[in-house]
Amino acid sequence: MKKVLYVPLDDRPVNLDDVIILGRSAGLEVITPDDEYIKNRMDSHKTSEGDTLMSTSCPHVGDTAAIRRFIEELADSADGFIISSDMLAYGGLIGSRRLRPSGSGNYPDYDPEVTHLLDVIRTVKERYPHKPVYVLDTIMRLATTTYVDGVFQDAYDESRNLMKQPRKPFSRLEDILSGYDLKPDGTPYPDSHTFNKEEYYEARRHKFKSNVYLLHQLCRLGFIDFLAIGVDDSSTQGVQANEIIFIENYINENLEGEDGQQPERVIILPDADGLGHSLMARMACQLSSSFHKRHYAVQYFGPDGCSIINPYEYMSVHDNIRYHVEIVRGQLVDDVDSGASSSFASKKPEVQIIAVTGPEGISAAIQQLQNNAADEVPSVVIDFTGGGAARPEVAEALLDTPAAGQLLGYSAWNTAGNKIGIALGMAQARYAFVTSEQEDSSRKSAVQSHGSLLFKRFLKDYAYKKITIAVIREYSRARALYTNIPYADGHMLLFNTEEDYVHLTQMLQEQMQLHCAALAARNAFGIGSTNPSRNVLSMCGGRWTYAEYTSVSLPEDGVEFTWHRAFEITLQPSVVLNEVHQS
Repeated sequence: MKKVLYVPLDDRPVNLDDVIILGRSAGLEVITPDDEYIKNRMDSHKTSEGDTLMSTSCPHVGDTAAIRRFIEELADSADGFIISSDMLAYGGLIGSRRLRPSGSGNYPDYDPEVTHLLDVIRTVKERYPHKPVYVLDTIMRLATTTYVDGVFQDAYDESRNLMKQPRKPFSRLEDILSGYDLKPDGTPYPDSHTFNKEEYYEARRHKFKSNVYLLHQLCRLGFIDFLAIGVDDSSTQGVQANEIIFIENYINENLEGEDGQQPERVIILPDADGLGHSLMARMACQLSSSFHKRHYAVQYFGPDGCSIINPYEYMSVHDNIRYHVEIVRGQLVDDVDSGASSSFASKKPEVQIIAVTGPEGISAAIQQLQNNAADEVPSVVIDFTGGGAARPEVAEALLDTPAAGQLLGYSAWNTAGNKIGIALGMAQARYAFVTSEQEDSSRKSAVQSHGSLLFKRFLKDYAYKKITIAVIREYSRARALYTNIPYADGHMLLFNTEEDYVHLTQMLQEQMQLHCAALAARNAFGIGSTNPSRNVLSMCGGRWTYAEYTSVSLPEDGVEFTWHRAFEITLQPSVVLNEVHQS
């Protein structure tokens, strides 16, 4: 079994647990740092006066020195590397966004401690030139992080609104760094009221220098085999615009890119929490010797993806799909048979992306999925209609059909970029495995992981994010300790009583057990029925073999509020499938 050393963006399940399971679904062993090294948490202390919260403090970020040691000590045993620069240099996503009271030096000597950490990437590639080294990086998002170093929700709202405003265009690095606060006419924006604007800009300057360092000092010189740059929480205009254009121009001018992208070396797009999935899929292709580009086709059921830009992104859904396909080592092509819209030359697709973009397209999307299952066409479903969660009409329709049980990938979680990265990462990793793996025991082990991850997506994206979370939020907000905190569920450990937090956790565990049992019985899985659904065990040699869904369990101690907030929870369902002798 090939081993992948993986340093995640942070320890939320979407970036850690799910990516590990995805790796297993492709027959990979994923090696990660100790939990304490990558732990990220919001503020753990608070001060209050009566029913007014005065301040919060003491967040927790990863141990960057320990992470560097982990990489150096485990490098020899790994077959490939996927490293988050945010975790390596800043201790995670929280650390990379923290406001900075003072500035950094001039590039490239802006922070010797941080560049020393990043240079472990150079060390690894020099020592092991034939091992693939992938890096995921992020452009700092527009908004501050709530409840980190005393930043409240009102600061998040004000900062995001201010940073979305148009800026004066600049192309030189020095001008971009000094011009963050300038309107298009060259005058500064008014002072901020709920956060320190200058400290925000200092954090942004430091992070962008790190972005440039990765490109200029590591990627350009060949120490990074592939770099995925995610623009986190973005907009079509604002403080990120000059940074994005600078990076796109750099890719064109120094990395033989075109239109700001270089599919063999670096891609920049709107995403963050889907990048671990995407890079693990690319790694699965490379380590399985299935590194030729897979052909994907996308069909929109609802408005065309070219006409949709997510509120938290700067790129159309169609372009976002196209560039995610390229990250996972695929190519988007025309689907001649289904009539999917795409701007690429016609080739026969190997996998079809069913993109549900409007409620009017649900019935046709389900019919297409069922046709694909009957014709043995590998499929991915992405639900763009429910905001940050699954739309009930889409999820219910999928759960009604056994065809959903054999999906290569599915997601409805959070932003469009997140959904795409998660779903395509699942699909490509799995496809690389089922079309190449010959060993029976490996196949049987991997299908359990894929079935568990697919089941989890429905349990989390629909049962939790659309149903249970509403109950949790209502209870938490109704019993908030502080009148100046509108959303107590944003940090229930601090903003509800200890007794209420325990009760909320019990509510969560009870509700998810009920949902787990209910989903298991649906046609998509058919667990416990006389006609269980199937997942794909192998596609080798053009012959499909299947495994039937047999059972599912959800350990109660694996259901919790990971970051003490309602937005993100830990779920670890375990699905068992048994091979059936049918093609």
